[in-house]
Amino acid sequence: MKKLTVALISGGISVEREVSIKSGDQVYDALDKAKYDIIRYDPASQLLRLVSDSSNIDFALIILHGPCGEDGTIQGLLDLLDIPYQGSGVLGSAVAMNKFASKQLYEQSGIPVPPYLIINKGDPVEYKTCEKRLGTQLVVKPVSGGSSIGVSIVKSDESFNDAVKDALSCDDIVLVETCVEGVELTGGVIGNDEPDALPIVEIIPDKNYKFFDYTAKYKNGATKEICPARIDDKLTVKAQTYAKMAHKALFCKGYSRTDMILSGKEIYVLETNTIPGMTANSLLPLAAKAAGISFTILLDKLIELGLEEHRKTKDRKAGK
Repeated sequence: MKKLTVALISGGISVEREVSIKSGDQVYDALDKAKYDIIRYDPASQLLRLVSDSSNIDFALIILHGPCGEDGTIQGLLDLLDIPYQGSGVLGSAVAMNKFASKQLYEQSGIPVPPYLIINKGDPVEYKTCEKRLGTQLVVKPVSGGSSIGVSIVKSDESFNDAVKDALSCDDIVLVETCVEGVELTGGVIGNDEPDALPIVEIIPDKNYKFFDYTAKYKNGATKEICPARIDDKLTVKAQTYAKMAHKALFCKGYSRTDMILSGKEIYVLETNTIPGMTANSLLPLAAKAAGISFTILLDKLIELGLEEHRKTKDRKAGK
């Protein structure tokens, strides 16, 4: 069987560049070299080389996080080049990257979310207004972005203003939502139109961290992850159902990972990641491992799903 030539795309220009490079390194190590010839590309400096090589590329693995990678831009370029790739297309990537658009689609699909409001750059900012509508403890975050960059938990006027300023340094729109306290969960799914849910992961940041922020995500030993999560079967099914519903609501393909909060017996969906962390120890590979799927086989599955979706799209355009 002829080996596939795979473009492994990592690095990029977002603030999550270093995370992307590390993920790309581990993906490269895990890919089956008997099946794939792998060529690495960094969009920060090698987009023209990618375009030039496109006719010889069978598939692209996008291991990018944040803007210009997870937001539909690189996906659009690959569509123009007719290169299949893993995960969501332009629509799903762009929608999931925008937390405001995501929340509106979650709500339309009957998925519970914490109460929220939007602040545009230049709008008057008043903690008391937000407090009246959302409660005394708030989460402030940029509408677009990842890895919890620019995210703060606040419960006073002074810290609120600083948090909004910090979030606006990352985006022109800020999302403010009620801070729901409880157990942090995340649910991965694999599939295109009818995804299968993976075991739920429970996330326990060290007590030194207010929440699962950037440092807690990436510093060794800063967070404990338990899979399967220590929740009962009924809550497990509910969390898995919400993960699948979120995947469909945001037009995701291939795979996704949806972050949630369990408060009492209620689960609230926070956001969906279309290119979740892809080191061997990241949350989605951890859940796949609990389901008996090795990191290497997981990558094989994502490539198969990407090729399948590409074929379907080409057939649809050809009127088949």
